[in-house]
Amino acid sequence: MSVDIPLTVSGTPISSPLKDVRGLAQHMVGHFVETVAPCGTLPGDAIHGDVTTITRTCLELAVGMLDGRDLPEKTKRLEQAAAQWAREGIPIDTIHHAIHEGFKIGFELVISSAATQHIRQDEPDGETTLALSVTDFMNMMDGAKLVVELLDRMTSAVAMAYVRELRSVVSEHHTAVHTLTSALLGGHSTSTMARECGIEIADSYHVLAVSIPAHPEEQDPAVDGKVVARRKLRRVQAELATRCTGQALSLLSVDGGTILVPVAEGSDEGLDALVDQLSRAAQVPVTATLVSAPPPRLPDAADQAHELLDIVQRLGLVRGLFRFDELALEYQLTRPGPGRDHLGSLLDTLEEHPELLETLQVHISNNLNRQRTARLLHVHTNTVDYRLKKIGQLTGFDPTQASGLWYLRSALVARTYEAG
Repeated sequence: MSVDIPLTVSGTPISSPLKDVRGLAQHMVGHFVETVAPCGTLPGDAIHGDVTTITRTCLELAVGMLDGRDLPEKTKRLEQAAAQWAREGIPIDTIHHAIHEGFKIGFELVISSAATQHIRQDEPDGETTLALSVTDFMNMMDGAKLVVELLDRMTSAVAMAYVRELRSVVSEHHTAVHTLTSALLGGHSTSTMARECGIEIADSYHVLAVSIPAHPEEQDPAVDGKVVARRKLRRVQAELATRCTGQALSLLSVDGGTILVPVAEGSDEGLDALVDQLSRAAQVPVTATLVSAPPPRLPDAADQAHELLDIVQRLGLVRGLFRFDELALEYQLTRPGPGRDHLGSLLDTLEEHPELLETLQVHISNNLNRQRTARLLHVHTNTVDYRLKKIGQLTGFDPTQASGLWYLRSALVARTYEAG
C-alpha cells in the first residue's frame, strides 16, 4: 500500500509525534539498551554511533511513508547496516527484536496523539469517549496498514542483506580455511594464511583419512543423486563444525577426504565417538583411519592415513575408526617385494572355488564372527564351518587356528594388492 498525500487526523499529520527524529531516536536507543539484552553489551561507540544513526534512518523512513513519500535511499542505508552487523556477528534476532521494540514505541505515540485530539468528556457522569470522523477513522486505518507495510519492508531488507552478507562471510572463511588446509597437507608455509584466517596452527594434529559411502538414495533413479550427495556432505560438515567447535580443518568431498583435528582438542576415545557421530549425520557408515603428526610431517601422515584407509576398504573391514597400530602388519604386507608375492600365492588353490575365497574375506572382515558371516553370505553357520574347513584342506592353513589364520589373513592382504 502507498499514499500520495500525508495522512492526517483532524488536519494534523499522523506522523507529527515522530517528527523529532533525533530526540526520539535517542529515547528508543536507550530503551533498546535496557530491554534488548544483547544491545546492552555493544560498545559505546556502536550504541551512540551506528545504532543511533540507523534508528534515525528508520524513523525518517516511517515519517516519509506516513507523509506520502517513499525514501528508497533510507531502505538502502538499512541494508548496508544489516550487512555490517552480519560481519560484526550481531545476532539477527537481536536486530529484529530491536526493530519491533522501536515500532511499538512509535506506534503507541502515533495512536496516543491521534486519540488525544478526539477525547470528549461527557456530562454529568464524567466518562470519556473517543469520537472520530469517518475520514479520520479511515486515515487511521490507512496509517495502521502503512505501519505493517513499513515493518515488512524493514524486516525483509534487514533479513535479505544480513543473509546475503553472512553467506559471503562464510564463503570467504570457507575458502580461506580450504586454502590453509591444502597448504598444511602440501607442506607449505602457513603462518601468513593462518593469521589471515584467524586460525591458530596446532602443535600436532590427528590426521583422519575418511571414506563416506554413497547414500542409498543416490542410486534411486527417481531422485537427483547429486542433490542427495551434497546434502549428505553438508550434514557431515555441519556435524564436524559442531563437534569440534570450529577447530577441525577439512578437505572433504561427497565420498570422503581428510580431516585435521588438533591433538589438544580431540582425545583418543573422542575420535571414535566423532566418527560415529559423522556416520549418523551422513546416514551411512563412515570409515576412517588415524595417524598423528606435527605440522611439518602432515603430508607424509596424510599419505599414510590414506594408504591405511585403502587397506581397510580392500579388506572390507567393518566401519569405524582404525589406528596405525591396528593395521601395522597389513600395512607392512602391502610393501612390494618377494615376501608379498609369496604370500599372495598361498591362495592360488582357492581360485577355482570363489565361494571359499569370498567366505574367507567376509569372515576376516567380520572379526571371525560366524553368525554375522553367515548372515551376510545368506547361508547357515554350518555352511560357514564347512567352507572354513575346506579352506584349511586346500591351502594347508587352518583358519580356526591362530597360526593358520595369521597366514591366511596375510595372504589375503598380499593377494588384494597383487590383484590391484
